[in-house]
Amino acid sequence: MCILSLHLLLSLLLSLLFLTSADLGTASSYGPPYLPTACHGADQGQFPPDDLFAAAGDAIWDNGASCGRQYLVRCLSSSTPGACVVGQRVQVTIVDHATTLSSIPSKNSTTLVLANRAFANIAKLSAASINIEFTQV
Repeated sequence: MCILSLHLLLSLLLSLLFLTSADLGTASSYGPPYLPTACHGADQGQFPPDDLFAAAGDAIWDNGASCGRQYLVRCLSSSTPGACVVGQRVQVTIVDHATTLSSIPSKNSTTLVLANRAFANIAKLSAASINIEFTQV
């Protein structure tokens, strides 16, 4: 009976592992000015109160359908030694398209461009870009 219970528990855990999937990509950072945005123009109300927002790169922009989507992002690695804040994740809301930002990102052509505050939650701002794992929430 104990072996059967252990087998069922193991099967359940493995099925949960395969149900949750994350995408891999890259992220850079950007600072003000944040307005106007491709999603809601000059409306200041588009930004979440915690200022944890991002711009979508072409890979996830989806012709603007990504506006308002939320992603859970984790830093995996960087060419900058020790850049990632181990064990930290940040949830961001998409408010802009990375190719039309009002300010210059730390690196172009990344999957996500995180606002400085969001980026600093998972990596050192001195890193131009980081390798990330991200999941739409």
